[in-house]
Amino acid sequence: MKDQNCIFCKIANGEIPSRTIYEDEQFRIFLDLAPASKGHALIVPKEHYANLFVLPDELAADAMRLAKRQAADMKEKLCCDGFQLVQNNGESAGQTVFHFHLHLIPRYRNDGQTIAWEPGNLSAEELDAVKAQILS
Repeated sequence: MKDQNCIFCKIANGEIPSRTIYEDEQFRIFLDLAPASKGHALIVPKEHYANLFVLPDELAADAMRLAKRQAADMKEKLCCDGFQLVQNNGESAGQTVFHFHLHLIPRYRNDGQTIAWEPGNLSAEELDAVKAQILS
């Protein structure tokens, strides 16, 4: 299944050129055009799935296995100090292209990036209430 209006469907299936660093029958990995760091790449399935919630379980597992292999390879070749995997679901979570994708972001000491969040502060009672809500 592909979405004819989806830019990531077009890139993943070779209709739009990309700087591809890996491809197989399920995925394409290409360099991000607006990278957070040197080597920032995206893992994109060739089939269209809007987000993680509709991605089949086996494909999600395959994406994570691929991310693990590719990140290890990139860490060695790019000599980065660390690595982030980022995956956003929904506009409020920062998703801007509604085709599942996983960011592979090499991190370098003092790279100036702030791909992080402000830590919150919940009381024990608030944490217990959240736990109860999730488990209900």
